[in-house]
Amino acid sequence: MNITLTANKMFDWKLPLTGKVSDVMRAFGITVQRLKSNAILHNCTINLSPGQICYITGPSGSGKSVILREFYNHCENENKLNIDDIPLANDKTCVDAIEKITNNQDTNYKRITNNQRANSNTGFLEILRTLSYAGLTDVFCVLNSPANLSEGQKYRYRIAKAIASDKQFIFADEFCSQLDRVTAAVISHNLRKFATKTGKTFILASAHDDLLADLRPEVIVIKHLAGEAEVVYKN
Repeated sequence: MNITLTANKMFDWKLPLTGKVSDVMRAFGITVQRLKSNAILHNCTINLSPGQICYITGPSGSGKSVILREFYNHCENENKLNIDDIPLANDKTCVDAIEKITNNQDTNYKRITNNQRANSNTGFLEILRTLSYAGLTDVFCVLNSPANLSEGQKYRYRIAKAIASDKQFIFADEFCSQLDRVTAAVISHNLRKFATKTGKTFILASAHDDLLADLRPEVIVIKHLAGEAEVVYKN
């Protein structure tokens, strides 16, 4: 299904006017009126179809996370997931923590139960393939608990968990920001193929623009420091 996501958030200055604040304002020649008139409005609307990727980019501090969070909050479809909300299990391995979703010829999803997975070579291989999509190919990572992984590995586990879920809309802030760029490019390439194959929709945000060639997003949101958001559609 097609979806329209809207972000509309304003930050204005409503903090206590303490002595230290007054000293800073005098030092820089700033008045309260100027502070209040400097409110930043984050306003943006995008349209997405199944299997498409939206990439929110721009310099640090421009409000990319605000836009992503507003898109998530205003997404009325309950079939959504923010990877930051995925818990990290400490009582099972990564390979046991992934519940694989497969799609049939009608692109409907069905969950493989634990019993089916135990008796299904295909299910086992699909789980390993999902972990591989997210760049978790080291056997010691696969056999470790998600809570004991490094920060970069935890992020990759959350990506694997998200694409294995039954959610249609996946939101990811700081997408691959803390990963080395080769790994980030590989994951981006895999995510592009996965979105096209399954019809899942991804809304991603990152200050890095080196992933555009691998992600090939249909929608790019460029967030400027002044507050404006520029939306560019493919073709």
